[in-house]
Amino acid sequence: MSGKKVIRDKRTVEQKRKDEKRGWVVEETPELRRSVEQEIQGKVDTNHPDSCRASMTLEQEEEAMARDIEIARTRARVGEQIPTREAGSRHAVQEARQQARERFDKRAASVDGWRDPDRADPRTMLSQEDLAAVNKQAARLAEKLDGWTRAAISCRLAERLVDGRDMTDAVVDVYDELETAAGTVIPIAKVGEVNRGEVSVEGRVEQLWDPSHSSIAQVGLIEDDNERIRVTIWKASAAPWIEEGEHVRIHGASVSWYEGRASLAVTGWSSIHFPERGRWWE
Repeated sequence: MSGKKVIRDKRTVEQKRKDEKRGWVVEETPELRRSVEQEIQGKVDTNHPDSCRASMTLEQEEEAMARDIEIARTRARVGEQIPTREAGSRHAVQEARQQARERFDKRAASVDGWRDPDRADPRTMLSQEDLAAVNKQAARLAEKLDGWTRAAISCRLAERLVDGRDMTDAVVDVYDELETAAGTVIPIAKVGEVNRGEVSVEGRVEQLWDPSHSSIAQVGLIEDDNERIRVTIWKASAAPWIEEGEHVRIHGASVSWYEGRASLAVTGWSSIHFPERGRWWE
């Protein structure tokens, strides 16, 4: 027995004529619409991974399986290549930097022949006795020059000796050069002698006073063992607050002149460090 329901129009012929005159029309075959549950189930069945395969021929199913396998292989191959591309990019960047450095050294070699990257290490041109003396002096200078290795110092000493300088002049020359080199903490007394716009100094905050302008956060004097200098900390620098008597180290301070004397300004490019802050024994 069929489970379908048959809808019959039980009106008489006379009733049908009356309804038609009144404008009433009843369809002989009423429209059958799907329920909400049927629509949802239809979408689920349509989007199911196996729904399409069920209606495929054997040839179509084999083609679909081959396509899925190729997609999986491609994804795996791309996943393996990502680390390789990253490593290749890093290597390319390093090579570009090295080439830029070599080009810069080539141009600098026109002024200082020792900057030529193709020139031999000056230490190979020294006798065993001179090389031993260079290494001894380099070890002594490395203890006084913060941030410079013994190898870098010995190379610069060897350059002077190869150029005909004696050991005493070479030591004094290299010490003066590296003591005021960029990035090195220099004595405050040397600030006015440095031929660049930024320096790094270290000392103790001797005195602070009220700023003369609203754009200045703090102003005062910093002193080391031999000299003192005026330091202005601008509000825009967002630098940490300093206190009188505190030991500070300022990197990248801008050099300016105030009433005929060198002074320093802490800007957004500067940084302030406190070597003694947070020491547990204090």
